[in-house]
Amino acid sequence: MSAPRRPPPPAGAPWEVPLDEADLVFADLEMTGLDATTDRVLEVCLVRVRGGQVVDQVETLVRPDDERSGNVHVHGIDAAALVGAPTFAEIAARVLAVLDGAVLVAHGAKWDVAFLEAELGRAGRPTRFSHYLDTLTLSRRCFAFASHALGALARELGVDPGRAHRAGDDVRVLRAVFGRVVAELRPESARDLWDVEIGTRRARPAVIEVLVASLALKAPVRLRYRPSGKPPEELRFVVTRVATDLDPPRVFGYQLPGRGRRELRADRILAALPEA
Repeated sequence: MSAPRRPPPPAGAPWEVPLDEADLVFADLEMTGLDATTDRVLEVCLVRVRGGQVVDQVETLVRPDDERSGNVHVHGIDAAALVGAPTFAEIAARVLAVLDGAVLVAHGAKWDVAFLEAELGRAGRPTRFSHYLDTLTLSRRCFAFASHALGALARELGVDPGRAHRAGDDVRVLRAVFGRVVAELRPESARDLWDVEIGTRRARPAVIEVLVASLALKAPVRLRYRPSGKPPEELRFVVTRVATDLDPPRVFGYQLPGRGRRELRADRILAALPEA
């Protein structure tokens, strides 16, 4: 059985406007460790983008107020590099301003969200980020790569990784990965991307809507479909039945031009576009 449905993002902007009109904040943090209750943020990069253009950003090293360092072998940020850097409390207002009213996008996002919330709480500005987009989930849906770590995705997709585990370069890679994901999934909105899940056996509502419309019109539809463990394939497909009562939902029909019968898992359809 499918897991309980997550509470959806709030109605309206930025989640329901066309994706190229939505404000997105691409985020990466470098930390002293992985425990948000005890470890601290050492570097922040938040880039706010609308329609592919940067409209605001904050990028800085961060000096923990307890003078902690750590994970130097990962990111190369030692105590000497942090001399003169602001504390998180000193940048908290700027962080919140960049994030305000935008969709947060990160890779392995739960870690970035946990640390943002912890540091904002320590700074006396408690904030919850209940909804965000995770390119780790999105890339796993789109690509049949052996690894979906950010560095591995950079290699697979031909993106210059720059300095791995430095916030500015990781955000640059993150934006490139997001662009490739959008090209695969062809979403209308950030909400459509939020509906992408792994292992839940659910299809995106936007995809089901297109399939049902094509069935009613008896018109072919263009599908981008990724079977388990295989790269995506492009299909020109005539839908004869959409079975949303099955687990997972399935789509029945035939592929053109040969009219070969196919049964597709609707949760593995990356994109569905009406034929022009």
